[in-house]
Amino acid sequence: MIAYEDGTPMRLSVVIPVYNEVGTILQVLDRVQGAPLPEGLDLEILAVDDASTDGTRELLNTQSLRGVRIFHHERNQGKSAALRTGIAAATGDFLIVQDADLEYDPADYSRLLTPLLSGEADIVYGTRFGGSGPTPSPWWHSLGNRMLTGIANGLSGLDLTDMETCYKLFRMEALRSVPLRAERFGFEPEVTLKLARQGRWRFTEVPIPYQRRGYDEGKKIRLRDAFHALGVMISARFLEPCVLPGGPTGESDVRL
Repeated sequence: MIAYEDGTPMRLSVVIPVYNEVGTILQVLDRVQGAPLPEGLDLEILAVDDASTDGTRELLNTQSLRGVRIFHHERNQGKSAALRTGIAAATGDFLIVQDADLEYDPADYSRLLTPLLSGEADIVYGTRFGGSGPTPSPWWHSLGNRMLTGIANGLSGLDLTDMETCYKLFRMEALRSVPLRAERFGFEPEVTLKLARQGRWRFTEVPIPYQRRGYDEGKKIRLRDAFHALGVMISARFLEPCVLPGGPTGESDVRL
């Protein structure tokens, strides 16, 4: 059983940033609620609607979503801002990011939790490139992802295969130690570079399946976001602090 010594159960927080996903959000929430988890691990679900305009907001407000905490942005601020809202409100011991489409399967949570709960890692990324299945994206998208991941590895000293994956699982104390400021899709490189700079957290990857959707199905990330990610990585590596004031390590002793 996953619990503290006094028997208090530990908790997994699932943060779901949502923008214009009226066709999939209820299916995603259903899958998250039904995800198989290690015995005794509590589940907390936080859905953050980033000022959707397609009826997602109204759908979330009219549904009886037991066990789901819903937050609304009054104006669209981007995925990273929605994640910051969810992270600030989360109460779990561990936190995972879940997209509001059907590309990632919550049935993989247990697989991702294994190295964390066994004490082998503090941060687990679900890599879409670790299996023997088909290429998960068009060649140009996969190439861009691998290039960004390679740059992130060079700047951080990590050895990741999929820095841009949605499935990122953290010990909460690690995630809460990082000042997060990036916009749009900048969360991925920002959190990776800043946690790596601290030099105190163990990263690992676990292969996961991935069901890619196309732009005609609502996929939102664009080529410009790759250039934005480059800027975020440079800033997160060289210009910004990697720990919050009063955090567990001082800025002077955590630079690579």
